[in-house]
Amino acid sequence: MNSVSPSAVQYVGVVMQEELVESRRPQPLERQGSFGLRPAPTTEPGREANEEPDELDKLKSKLMTAWNNVKYGWTVKSKTSFNKTSPVIVLGNSYLLNSEDEVERFRLAFVSRIWLTYRREFPQLDGSTLTTDCGWGCMLRSGQMLLVQGLLVHLMPRDWAWPDAQQLTEVDFEVFRPRSPARAGGVPIPSFGSPRGSNTPEKSLASDQVSKCSQKKGPEYRRDSQAETLHHKLVSWFGDQPPAPFGLHQLVDIGKSSGKKAGDWYGPSIVAHILRKAVAKTSVLHNLAVYVAQDCTVYKQDVVHLCDLSLSQTPPDPSSQAWKSVLILVPVRLGGEVLNPSYIECVKNILKLECCIGIIGGKPKHSLYFVGFQDEQLLYLDPHYCQPLVDVSQVNFSLESFHCSSPKKMPFNRMDPSCTIGFYAKNKKDFASLCSAVSEALSSSKEKYPIFTFVEGKSQDFGLEGHGSNNSGPAAHILPPGRQGMMNNRRNSDEFVFL
Repeated sequence: MNSVSPSAVQYVGVVMQEELVESRRPQPLERQGSFGLRPAPTTEPGREANEEPDELDKLKSKLMTAWNNVKYGWTVKSKTSFNKTSPVIVLGNSYLLNSEDEVERFRLAFVSRIWLTYRREFPQLDGSTLTTDCGWGCMLRSGQMLLVQGLLVHLMPRDWAWPDAQQLTEVDFEVFRPRSPARAGGVPIPSFGSPRGSNTPEKSLASDQVSKCSQKKGPEYRRDSQAETLHHKLVSWFGDQPPAPFGLHQLVDIGKSSGKKAGDWYGPSIVAHILRKAVAKTSVLHNLAVYVAQDCTVYKQDVVHLCDLSLSQTPPDPSSQAWKSVLILVPVRLGGEVLNPSYIECVKNILKLECCIGIIGGKPKHSLYFVGFQDEQLLYLDPHYCQPLVDVSQVNFSLESFHCSSPKKMPFNRMDPSCTIGFYAKNKKDFASLCSAVSEALSSSKEKYPIFTFVEGKSQDFGLEGHGSNNSGPAAHILPPGRQGMMNNRRNSDEFVFL
């Protein structure tokens, strides 16, 4: 979403402790971090870590909050144009927008994704004075969206769509025929939806078409009270309150073991490990595990050891069908300083797979959650919009702010090469199918070496005993001959992020 939000202020003027040591000169905001602004620690150098923040820190925090409330509290309304002749891919599903029925299917699919953004006025984060994540929490929000999509496919019916999505008729996009004789240069032809406040005859007609279309409620979109109860519960798990198992408070707390704290920026790789620990820690999920690939390699036997419950029986029962569902998160780097164009076709083929739950990454200094593409542009959800806290402990709290009605696109060549790709397998058979389908998609790369690989055996067979997926340390880097030198200059960069 092209937007700005009101909580980022808390972290704008703060600088990293090592930067204070190196230089006292203020730096431009745009150079202070990669995915968002890099805020300063809540304690000054030399101050005891457990000492309460002084009045100066509190004043800084209030000023930052005020600034972020201005910066991230509004959004630029702009329509995204879609081509009628090319399919739109959204997490393994294809939509050819050449009819109102197909446009409606796409609209429901997109609006039904859960959208997690900056929030303000939530309970103070432990060890800081921060009550908003504006300006630094975008990668954590993108990670939450990746995880919640995995939980949607894990817990909800496969064809589930949010029934109230049909009430949001003002969806901000339009469909056009590229370079048609009637409209030279591919001028957009409004299909449905209209900007708020517009009342031109052409746009009113488009809006009428949406209303008529949204009244066609097929059986697959009828309200399922059980599914909607689960929908509320699922969103509540990501609430911005300390008890929420996948809320910001929990994720920041888990990040402390990796040297992160509230106000730091997070890379896509460390967020993958934070999500893994959050799922392992919670008691709300009993039949789901998260595996994080090591050095761009998925070790199949490690996944089996994580998911095959029969192995924990004494003695092991090979005939047992007990198997945990699994989210497989693969941190990768798709190039050096910029995206390698040779990987674009491979990324497209991955997003076409039903087992793919999306990609967290973004563009430089701007984390995004990628859910699909059309032609040479990625489709994404943007966390950079600050919204007020929603009290998810209330019965039937409003879900509207957790769903986005504005699809946005960006060119592939603007994608930052550092990202984490997510997959979901419900059972052992699905895992085998996932390995086969993803391997085929990876082979479409024009590069000599694939983005990542699947390997038989365990990581310890390759000398990675200290880097198992349940270990919080950084993954080792095992590369084909000739590539070790290419990575030497990347060793000291956090999470493969070079922005």
